[in-house]
Amino acid sequence: MNKGRIEAFSDGVLAIIITIMVLELRAPHDATFAALVQEGPRFLSYLLSFIYVGIYWNNHHHLFQIVKEVRGRVLWANLHLLFWLSLVPFATAWSDETSFAQVPVATYGFVLFMASVGYYILVRSLMAVHGKGSELALAVGSDRKGIFSSALYVVGIALTFVSPFAGLLAYVVVAFIWLVPDLRLEKRFH
Repeated sequence: MNKGRIEAFSDGVLAIIITIMVLELRAPHDATFAALVQEGPRFLSYLLSFIYVGIYWNNHHHLFQIVKEVRGRVLWANLHLLFWLSLVPFATAWSDETSFAQVPVATYGFVLFMASVGYYILVRSLMAVHGKGSELALAVGSDRKGIFSSALYVVGIALTFVSPFAGLLAYVVVAFIWLVPDLRLEKRFH
């Protein structure tokens, strides 16, 4: 099966996710810097979520540069990933609307955790299609970075019940870990 359709569909879904998130931003009613500063937490929340969607788009793009073919199981794994990413705008908005209360921030972390699980399943599905000795399998290896990131989400979710800020900080750390595209994949196709 041609991989072009899965890439195009995923790009479209991710673009819609970003559009939904930006529509949640509201311009202040007052024409003052103080009113703009009041929107700061909402903007920072949007920025973090935008970065996360961008990270997934970037790594998805790199992943599919190595991929030669897809099958039905890959399509479902990709939809699973996109499902969790489609909940990012909801989790972001809920966190914003509740002034970053514990349960919404933990939910935000859970959505990020499940997206990481979805990406892991997608990679494993692609590796099953391409084989253990494939270029993809060799590039991904044991995926310590991905597993560490997922564990850090769990820590962040737990920390949220101590302090929502501490949970958010853990999510920010994961984002920083992934800001540089997955070099294991990038080295294979450049």
